[in-house]
Formats: sequence, C-alpha cells, structure tokens
Amino acid sequence: MITIKGNIKKDTVTKKLVKKLRPGDIALISHKDLDEVAAMSLVEAKVKCVINVKETVSGKYPNQGPYILIKSNIPIYEVNNKDFFDFITDKDYIEIKNSKIHVNKKKVFQCNLLHEDTIYDLLDEGYKNMEKELDKFIENTLNYAKSEKDLILGEIKAPKIMTKIKNKPVLVVVRGKDYKKDLKTITHYIKEEKPVIIGVDGGGDALLDCGLKPDIVIGDMDSVSDKCLKKSKELIVHAYPDGKAPGLDRLKKLGLNPLIFPSKGTSEDIALLLAYCNDADLIVAVGSHNNMIEFLEKGRKGMASTFLVRLKIGFKLVDAKGVNKLYSNKIKVRYLIGLATAPLIPVIILSLMSNPIKELLLLLQMKLRLFLNF
Repeated sequence: MITIKGNIKKDTVTKKLVKKLRPGDIALISHKDLDEVAAMSLVEAKVKCVINVKETVSGKYPNQGPYILIKSNIPIYEVNNKDFFDFITDKDYIEIKNSKIHVNKKKVFQCNLLHEDTIYDLLDEGYKNMEKELDKFIENTLNYAKSEKDLILGEIKAPKIMTKIKNKPVLVVVRGKDYKKDLKTITHYIKEEKPVIIGVDGGGDALLDCGLKPDIVIGDMDSVSDKCLKKSKELIVHAYPDGKAPGLDRLKKLGLNPLIFPSKGTSEDIALLLAYCNDADLIVAVGSHNNMIEFLEKGRKGMASTFLVRLKIGFKLVDAKGVNKLYSNKIKVRYLIGLATAPLIPVIILSLMSNPIKELLLLLQMKLRLFLNF
C-alpha cells in the first residue's frame, strides 16, 4: 500500500482550485463526474493526488476526467464523510496510508482509492447509458429552444463596443477540450490574418499563455485571472436576461469598468453573437462546446442556445476544434535535408559555369587518372 504525504488545497470549483495549486500539492475537490478539461488542468498543475468528496465517475455518462488522471499516474481517492471538506484548510498537511487520511497527525478520515478497473467498469456503464441520456438531452434541448428562440428571432441587445470588428476576422477562444493545442496550431493563421481576439472567461488566460493579448474578454468572470482582466483592452460581463450580473462586483473591486451583455445562453454563445452583430467577416471558434458529453460535463441538460446561435451565424462560423489532430506542424527529415541543400544548388551551377573552376576540376581529374595508372 502506497503512502502519500503533502500539503492539501481545496475549492468547490476545480477551475479556481488549479490557480492555487503548486507542483506536489494534494488537490481536494468537490466535483461529481470529473470532466476532461478539469482533469487536464489538474495534470498540468502536477498534483501528487486528488481527493474527491463526490463521485468522480457515477456511471451516468462516460466522463473522461478519471481516465486522464489514472493515465497520468495521479491516484484518485474518495471520501464519503461530509465533514471532511469543511474540516480541511489550505494550510493542512496530510498523510494517506492504508485507506486513511491523517490530517496534521491528529484527525483521521476514511477514504477509498479508485482502482483503474473500477473506473473502467463505471465508464462502461456510462457508455451503456448513453442512449437514455441522449434521449433526455434531445428533449431538454427542444424544450429550452422554445423559450430561447429569441436568440435568433428577436433583437439582440449587444452592447456598443470600442473594438472595431466590421469586415474583420474574429477569433473566439473558449476553455474547452484541447483548446491550448488548437490555439497553438493556428498561431500562423493569427499572425497572418491578425483577427480581433475574444477570450471567453478562462480562454483569456489561454491567449496570454500563447503570447496573445485579448482585445475583448467576455463571460461570467469566474475563471479568468486578474492579470488577464487588467491586460485586456475591453471587458464584457455576461448578465442574466433580467440584468443581474454576478461577475460585475469582482471587476468593480479591481477598479475596472466593463460593459454588460444581458442574454440567455452561455458566455460562449454571446461571444459568438457579439462578433456576428458587429458584422465580423469570419468567426473562428477554438475550444468550443458542441457535443452532448461536453454539455453534460458542464452541468447543462441541453444545448438549445448553442444550437440556435450556430443556426443564426451560419456559414460565418468555422470551428477549429480538434484542428491539432488534423494538422501536424512537425518538420520532417526530408524537409530539413531539402532546406540544407537548396542554397548549394546555385553555388554548384555558378561554379560549373566558371572557367577557373572548370580548369581546376580538369586538373583534379588528370591527377586522379595518373594516381590510378589509367
């Protein structure tokens, strides 16, 4: 039985927790059906292990988060004690041994290690439930579409922005699956076309990581760093249709003055609508959510708003999701050989055209013949 020791940090929201983590920390989460993006962020944070006070994989649908952690050799423990999460502080030091968590060598809690076979069995159960979940998902999407149809039929009350978008390409970056890889893959396109860049919440930080400064950051402002907010040229807070904007207070405390965009749907949806309403020539989406599992991982029971928004935008939208798998920018050996020999070609041609070079080659030929007794 392995023993794990280290400092523990916690947060009820995993995407907030990863900002506090340091390599070697133990992550305490409260995340049912851990999603792929959250798991990848924990892997990137280089945590020693993960402790979850909820079902990491329930079998409701095949969430890929646990699989990613296991493949990265990060153990997953579950604790059923409701008091554990509240008891733990970010200053605590814990030791996990023999299915027990020792906190500061004083308090002890029981835990269960999630074995790889258990995770696979639950994922198989999730795949079997897919048809039932898909049926519910479609029903919910259709029901929500009736109440959200004004996204394409009604007037969109987008705020007036300073950023000039008309007749320009727009890049919308969302914190979704493989968003960092896809963003790096299209770096050449960004340098060539110089699109207006919109970061959706945590997508703004992904842009900074790639050396890009967002023209606009839009969203609930719950997963974007203060650094990104201060560097962005323009900020737009996603508000509920009634005008209530939970993310507004945070920006005011930072001394920032954002615009408000009241609308149904997700922050990703209104980012696309913002570009569309300002007559963007082309909208390229990176990391966008567009399938059932991704929406279930985000706790949404349907995708009505996303479906309706994409209907409205139509051909102007290009989804760059998964483009890193389509295009590989690895340099092949034959390209390097070609690159190295190409400059020699004109040198050889000019040399052969030069009389002194011709005479030198003839002299070398004669000496070679004498040496070989021809």
